[in-house]
Amino acid sequence: MRHPVDSRVWKDFDNKHSRFTQDPRNVRLGLASDGFNPFNNMSKLYSIWPVLLVPYNLPPWSCMKDPYFMLSLLIPGPKAPGNDIDVFLRPLIDDLRELWEEGIRTYDAYKRESFQLRAALLWTIHDFPAYANLSGWSTKGKMAWPTCNLETDALWLVHSRKHCYMGHRRWLVPDHSWRRKTNAFNGKEEHHLQPIMKVGQALMEQLHEVSNVQFGKSTKKRKRMPNELNWTKKCIFFELPYWLDLGLRPNLDVMHIEKNICDSFLGTLMNIEGKSKDTANARRDLEALGLRKELHLQHDGNHTSMSLACYMLNVTERRSFCARLSEVKFPDGFASNIAPCVNVTEGKIMGMKSHDCHIFMQYLLPIVIGGYLRPDIRGALIEFCSFFKELCSRTLDITVLKRLQANIPIILCKLEMIYPPASFDIMVHLAIHLPDEALLAGPVQYRWMYPFERYLGKFKWYVRNRARPEGSIAEAYVHVECLTFCSMYLNDIETIHN
Repeated sequence: MRHPVDSRVWKDFDNKHSRFTQDPRNVRLGLASDGFNPFNNMSKLYSIWPVLLVPYNLPPWSCMKDPYFMLSLLIPGPKAPGNDIDVFLRPLIDDLRELWEEGIRTYDAYKRESFQLRAALLWTIHDFPAYANLSGWSTKGKMAWPTCNLETDALWLVHSRKHCYMGHRRWLVPDHSWRRKTNAFNGKEEHHLQPIMKVGQALMEQLHEVSNVQFGKSTKKRKRMPNELNWTKKCIFFELPYWLDLGLRPNLDVMHIEKNICDSFLGTLMNIEGKSKDTANARRDLEALGLRKELHLQHDGNHTSMSLACYMLNVTERRSFCARLSEVKFPDGFASNIAPCVNVTEGKIMGMKSHDCHIFMQYLLPIVIGGYLRPDIRGALIEFCSFFKELCSRTLDITVLKRLQANIPIILCKLEMIYPPASFDIMVHLAIHLPDEALLAGPVQYRWMYPFERYLGKFKWYVRNRARPEGSIAEAYVHVECLTFCSMYLNDIETIHN
């Protein structure tokens, strides 16, 4: 698979809607949205939410490029729309319904004829917090992921005061020996099978339970009933006639998942304050669960201490690790900003951005980690890094994806036997679902936030009047669109833009 056209979602859509498929000029769209601060000043809280459409009827070398992004909505700040985003999406949904049911009269310059152009929205792209706003499923609490739904295996950690999501033995084959292991995991045998995603009529039955959802300001906070599960609303996208039939609607963003996992495991490895998951409360949770006695807090009168865990580096090792990392040479044209984040003297790594984490996980960690940890710990981390490297390949092989689908629960189970439960937040759990989505929708490069985050970075430069950031962005966007049109579609016109 090299393009969404090779994916199962695209092909199933063709089979179900043959009338739409008859004309290859009909457009398939993806919708991306995220909030950003236009002022480059995090001390001033302000959040603008652009809603972007990206057409997939383009070859791989043109698809996901800036000139083809369409800014359909600009939701103003200063606060994020939250669950009320459906109110702002109303005109866009009306346009998408019209484009699906009736189409719009369009001129084909190549064939020199007019035709009725139709369009369909295939999926939405966003980070995990925005997933809740656009899908209508709350991504917090015990049932943080809609695929697992009622069968989510969540454990409340009393001392860390958060849910952890372990139970990855459910994805192993039924006769796997690890299912019967108790002390290495949560003290229990695992006989459950992996949860099945709710689709079609079963999904609509859950959504029918959600009622009395009012948008806008309210003095009284609405409480969800137990039968509503984690649904906060029936999202507005279900008004599109084909939305329920799609194999994949909201996407998991590999970019943010990879970054959060990198921050979590690197923070624990280097014992970075505020990033490490191995805290005193995490050790207390282990003691309360009766797991891994060697990691319990050590009490000596009024003094309490933590032993250095096998998955952490001591001070000398951290300095050596940073020194080795700083000596890595990148080939020409290979962009990386990791070097400024490494402090060899203090043995610290801090301030890595999403792309830095992407490079670190897939290329650097498997190299520089050699010789520091036990072979089983080092092997599990390297396998996790290799998983993301193969998943992010620009060309996906279905046999490779099925191998990743079988390997990822084994990798996560290996990590469960090493790290404390506090390490397994929802981001780590979501890794087990990434191969499933890749099998459905194709390469992740067409469904992650990297191109959109870079595009939103341009919007910050458009703000010339800080009192009217939305107006500045809208005006500059129209200017750039005009220049793009002139450079692409008008003969004998040259612009500075091109």
